[in-house]
Amino acid sequence: MGAITLKVGELAKQTGVSVRTLHYYDEINLLSPSHRTEAGYRLYDESDIIRLQQIVSLRQIGFSLEEIRECLEQRSFSVEHIIQLHSTRLREQIQLSQKLLYRLETIAQTMSSMETVSVEALIETIEVMIMLEKYYTPEQLETLKQRQEVLGEEQIQQAQADWQMLIEQARTEMAKGTDPTSAPVKALARRSLELIQAFTGGDPEIEQSLNQMYQQEPPDVASRGAIDAAVMEYLDRARAALE
Repeated sequence: MGAITLKVGELAKQTGVSVRTLHYYDEINLLSPSHRTEAGYRLYDESDIIRLQQIVSLRQIGFSLEEIRECLEQRSFSVEHIIQLHSTRLREQIQLSQKLLYRLETIAQTMSSMETVSVEALIETIEVMIMLEKYYTPEQLETLKQRQEVLGEEQIQQAQADWQMLIEQARTEMAKGTDPTSAPVKALARRSLELIQAFTGGDPEIEQSLNQMYQQEPPDVASRGAIDAAVMEYLDRARAALE
């Protein structure tokens, strides 16, 4: 080895690694040229080119420069461990990308029916998606998405209108002082269970996630302002009376 020598510009041109990067590798003693001219110009021989190729390969799979240095200089260094570590990181990145893709597709679907989309509406939709991802598994979110497609936009809007009407009726009964265990309020409680059943598709795990969200988030946040804590507690007492 050593017969072939390239100046830094020539090496950069042939490998696609910038001159600036090659200079930096020299500065940190990761890749120093084996030769220099009398004028001080860097000259890289075949062994340097091989080391550069190794550095580029390791960088492409996510190794840090310090990890690359240890890999190349310490025979006892566990390359397998680093590969496993970066494989784990890559899986996490893939999962994050898939979650982001789902979020973007859902936002696009939500916004498609709106003529104009305000920044406030976009932010609200993103916040709702983040909250849903906190309580529902990716599989559950996919099930809910498929269920929305099956029901269609018209049925979904009707269910939302029915739910809003039910809340207003419950608020009216509460204002009148009606006992939550009375027949009228219990009828509202039954209707609320029917609407929940329609939303979850009868999936007990999705219903459990829904209940967990309402237990841990303020009711007005979980329902996007559709219901407050007092009305939620009122309906909960009515539902408990059904058992």
